[in-house]
Amino acid sequence: MSLLLEGKRAFITGGSRGIGAALCTTFAREGADVAFNYNARDDLAEQVSEKIKAHGRRTHAFKISITDRVGMKRLTRQLVEEWGGIDILVNNAAINRGDNFATTTDRAWDEVINTNVNGLFAVTKPIYKQMIRQRKGTILNITSIGAIRALPTAVHYATSKAAVIGFTKCLSREAATFNVTVNAIAAGIFDTDLAHTLPDRLLEMHDFWVARGRLGRPEELAEYAAFMASDRNSFMNGEVVIVDGGAVT
Repeated sequence: MSLLLEGKRAFITGGSRGIGAALCTTFAREGADVAFNYNARDDLAEQVSEKIKAHGRRTHAFKISITDRVGMKRLTRQLVEEWGGIDILVNNAAINRGDNFATTTDRAWDEVINTNVNGLFAVTKPIYKQMIRQRKGTILNITSIGAIRALPTAVHYATSKAAVIGFTKCLSREAATFNVTVNAIAAGIFDTDLAHTLPDRLLEMHDFWVARGRLGRPEELAEYAAFMASDRNSFMNGEVVIVDGGAVT
């Protein structure tokens, strides 16, 4: 059987660590050329790039914020010029802060919403426009179980991730006209740096809530994401799939 993503060209946000790094290496293993952005850690970005290259795939690492609208337009043009197009976009990058709502500062609220919501717009719009021109594409957004269930996570984070769900569902209707699918994964708690910004009480209770009795591994989400972004998943559109280890509702 052929690889899931043979010949595809993917761009993944937040690709230098955690779920993003797992997405990059898994997509490359499944046959895709993979570009990604990162914010700070050049060393981690280089490690991910080497893993992608080890699978015989092209890669490009961009040190740029997902909120940089001008930069994201430039990045898209560069990838289209060098690779001929972008077939898959995975909106993975996000931030969280361990805040209670009553003590959330204006700065913390704006920072989370700006990164997780405005960044979604800044990344998706230029790539979506080139997908329209090529009349094909797949967009996969990573949201959170915290946007669906009343978990003791930060209100600003849950709000931003609920926005991702609305974005996914509404854009999927418009995008279908151009042979572009838009879906999302609502992730539970995975063993990443982001997860460890959650309140200790939430992490302590997690094993009791989840049937699997542990945190998820980033690779487990990446394996399913590769299928969701592949042509074998061609009839799913506008859906939010929960991957959380069987959490109690």
